[in-house]
Amino acid sequence: MNNILDLLNGGLGKEVVEGITRNTDVSAEQTQAVVSSAIPALLGALQNNASSRDGAQGILNAIGSKHDGSILDNLSGFLGSGDTSDGNGILGHVLGNKQGALQQAISTKTGVSSGTVSKILAMLAPIVMGYLGKQSRSNNVSDGGGLGDLLGNMLGGQSGSSVLRGLLDQNGDGKLGIDNVGGLLGGLFGKK
Repeated sequence: MNNILDLLNGGLGKEVVEGITRNTDVSAEQTQAVVSSAIPALLGALQNNASSRDGAQGILNAIGSKHDGSILDNLSGFLGSGDTSDGNGILGHVLGNKQGALQQAISTKTGVSSGTVSKILAMLAPIVMGYLGKQSRSNNVSDGGGLGDLLGNMLGGQSGSSVLRGLLDQNGDGKLGIDNVGGLLGGLFGKK
């Protein structure tokens, strides 16, 4: 089973970074920094959503139809289109009203403007969903428990909240340094 490092460090990760870089005003290094922070955060948010029966069913429905992994077969075409409407819809479902806080956290960590982070997240979300769809098919995932296990494995056994906590701990002292992080963590990874 592939974990997040396979996606980030493999050929697919390089193709994603190159395609997104062509659609933004930042360097490949900056794009890589945003992608490296965003993918675990998105998977963590998906893992949290999958912890409820309705959330898991919504994700299973999405990856069983529109986000079945076929996007990965023409990634350059998708990234070349610059279309972020699907990604914005996914982010709305997965992150809800916490999207801005996550964008700001990634912006603070990477030095990339919040507006550019927003655009990168919107391009990245359908790719993450497609990757999840492809992994779920190859692992015969058919229920919420299997989906949660798959997401946990993709995160290398970490919980979504620990992934985000690591993202937000700017200086590595174990303390979160961004105001209102408790609300962000509660909204993304706590009970709704």
